[in-house]
Amino acid sequence: MTMTDTTRIIWEQGSSDSANPENFATISQWWASMDGQEVSWRQRLISSEISWEPARFDEKFILRQPQIRGITVYWRRDDVKEEKGSTAAKLELDTLQQQLYIYPQSQRELVIRVGIPELIYQKFSLTDPQLEVAGNVLVFRDTEQLVEVSITMSEALWQQLQQSLP
Repeated sequence: MTMTDTTRIIWEQGSSDSANPENFATISQWWASMDGQEVSWRQRLISSEISWEPARFDEKFILRQPQIRGITVYWRRDDVKEEKGSTAAKLELDTLQQQLYIYPQSQRELVIRVGIPELIYQKFSLTDPQLEVAGNVLVFRDTEQLVEVSITMSEALWQQLQQSLP
């Protein structure tokens, strides 16, 4: 296997795919570039539908000295001197989300996802807010919650909104 799409780079042990060595080199370089970065570390059992929602044993830490030697992925946590490693059967890099999926040889039923912590958006729920329209700016006000949301749209987005309204 090579790239399943433009955002996924896959290396698989024993693959005869001609891009396998190049994919491995790209993943190794990305992993080494993560030195000093805060990462989110999540492990899940492989099932038909893996949930990456936060779980009890998930961790965030500063990654130190990440490298791949042979086919083993090595790292250190910022707060621990001991080097850890996992020999990979498969590595999959999501370049868009900046996540590396490590499929360990020793635990075929497990996948580890490590990478840039995902963004968590602040969400608001407004029920029957006051609405003000000025040009291509929408302003929603909720007088009970004392929340005001102002949305400035490009001309193209404004036209798209107008066309989608009945």
